[in-house]
Amino acid sequence: MFRERKLDDAALAQARAAIDVVLEAQKPFPAFALDRHWNVAASNSALQELYEGVAPELMRPPVNAMRLSLHPRGVAPRIENLAEWRAHLVARLRKQVELSADPVLKDLLDEVSAYPHPAQGAPAAPLEHAVLVPLRIRTSLGLLSFMSTSTVFGTPVEVTLSELAIEMFFPADAATAEAARKAAVLMLRCGQRAAPGLRTDYAPDYYAAFLLDPDGNNVEAVPMPRAK
Repeated sequence: MFRERKLDDAALAQARAAIDVVLEAQKPFPAFALDRHWNVAASNSALQELYEGVAPELMRPPVNAMRLSLHPRGVAPRIENLAEWRAHLVARLRKQVELSADPVLKDLLDEVSAYPHPAQGAPAAPLEHAVLVPLRIRTSLGLLSFMSTSTVFGTPVEVTLSELAIEMFFPADAATAEAARKAAVLMLRCGQRAAPGLRTDYAPDYYAAFLLDPDGNNVEAVPMPRAK
């Protein structure tokens, strides 16, 4: 039997370093390392604009990518092709459940399947015949469009690595590529003082990021509830 460890275990230091190299190389486009239950084990923190308006509880570690994508208080309300994207993710999750019979995945499938369905109809083309399913999401940078790839370790001898997937998002059009690059340049010019995350020293659910603007002023970014 393979031994299972957390990704931050010292015995996995070399593997974690390799993962970090892959994630960083993907900037300015998003990339994530996901465990078998769709929890984010690592990310490159690119394009924080994707998470605008997300409820703080959905960003509390361990962040679950499936829940973050499809929950009505997550990014789902801003996904332009939500019916198509939801069908794609649910199909992937359902296949995992069928192959593994993992009770945690089964509970996750039941949960996300119960989320409110998109107003538009289901995708016209069968997912099994689709070459790729794009993610089109509205942000303060405009409408961004991505295609994604999933990579796994080829010869793992440890459970954590054998069940880890690297999800990388690539721009599906020139406008998305340009918007991501401009956002990255602005971040470099302004400077990120503290990455987005929970600030429990302020309050249990206080989620914020801290930046320096071009004039050197400290700027705090805090998500606010959507207006009803």
